[in-house]
Amino acid sequence: MERNKFIVTLFLILCFQEMSAQVKKWTLEDCINYAVTNNIAIQRQRLQTESAEVNFLTSKMNLLPNLNAGSEVDVRFGRSVNPQTNIITFNQNLINSYYLTSNLQLFNGFAKVNTISANKYMLMAGVESEKIVRNTLIIDIMGQYYQVLYSRGLEDASKMQLDLSEKQQFRIVKMVETGKEALSKQYEIESQLSADKLAYTVARNNASQALTTLKQMLQLTNGADFDILMPDLNNLLIIDNTFNTDSIYNIASQTLPRLKEIEFELKASKKQIAAARGNLIPSLSLNGSLSSGYIRTSSADTTPPFISQLKLNRGEDVYLTLNIPLFNNYSTARNIKLAKIKRNDTSLKLEQEKNNLYTEVENACLNYNRGKDEFAAAKANYDFNTKSFSAVEKKFESGLVDVTEYSVAKTTLFKAETEALRTKLQLLIRKLTIQFYSTGEYENLIN
Repeated sequence: MERNKFIVTLFLILCFQEMSAQVKKWTLEDCINYAVTNNIAIQRQRLQTESAEVNFLTSKMNLLPNLNAGSEVDVRFGRSVNPQTNIITFNQNLINSYYLTSNLQLFNGFAKVNTISANKYMLMAGVESEKIVRNTLIIDIMGQYYQVLYSRGLEDASKMQLDLSEKQQFRIVKMVETGKEALSKQYEIESQLSADKLAYTVARNNASQALTTLKQMLQLTNGADFDILMPDLNNLLIIDNTFNTDSIYNIASQTLPRLKEIEFELKASKKQIAAARGNLIPSLSLNGSLSSGYIRTSSADTTPPFISQLKLNRGEDVYLTLNIPLFNNYSTARNIKLAKIKRNDTSLKLEQEKNNLYTEVENACLNYNRGKDEFAAAKANYDFNTKSFSAVEKKFESGLVDVTEYSVAKTTLFKAETEALRTKLQLLIRKLTIQFYSTGEYENLIN
């Protein structure tokens, strides 16, 4: 009984160790979700958005009246004025005053209102800027993810080439031992095997480097195990889509945050001009104050109680202030001119970004349409070379062709296979890029 318990316990421990040793396989969705949540650049941009939100709230709070309270204690020695009789005295006097003041700006040329609007648009631009950083990161991760797939595909293809050479080398060695083949043929196939081992080693190292680059882009912690879930590259579905440049651009110009950000900045710059012009207009403010105090003089026989004096000495004051700007050292005119320059620059920036976006969309559509032809040709070439190599391999095993012809056929097949893989993955990433232009979101693309 005890022996059975020991065996069960040992079995559970081994199973747990095996499960712990397994590395999580990351899908493209896992990579993107992790990066969007943990990327430092996105977190920093999010802080910039929060700063813009604080500025927007501050500008709204500036419409409210201020309220301040204070107190002063004044002890007078020597020659002074008696605060109760207004007679010059040389006695010591103590004055303790309290006040409450408030100010409300009734009109300032709508400068504050326009500042609120400008900060609102800057906040909206900040939100779009955060999306730009996120989208750029997503595009980079998608490209690197498919680079890993391509490198792994090359590694698999190189391994297949190596396996073929090992298979033929084993067969040739047996035939040399039985005297059916010359020793020189063994040397030739071993030379080919050595070259295939080198190619496989290089392909494996490149695949490892591509995976490391993806891990670094995700900013994973040091020492963390990382690997991706490899799909069946042979079953990647390629659909014959056709994309029109103008249609994609019209959608992208309304969807992508890169244009929205500049459009909000342009609206903000126009409001900043209006806010700067408001400082040329007279402003009107409403002011009020409430004050009281306690007075004690050394010459007085008796001093009224503190509470009684606060009631008797209370003063109330309400008044309007009109401020007419006549000369301000050119500061207002300078601010208006700078705001106009910023508006003009933002307008040019928007036009430049529209041109850049159209160029990118046009190139993406042209590259996709060209890529379809390249993939079709590469696929047909791979199918042809697969059949051709199969025939050459049979002839080689029958002794009808030498090692050189066999190696040439195998190398040609390898190139055709890698080219078919490259054009397939390239076409897929180009399609995803165009669809990203059309949506601005990655959730519908990663599947």
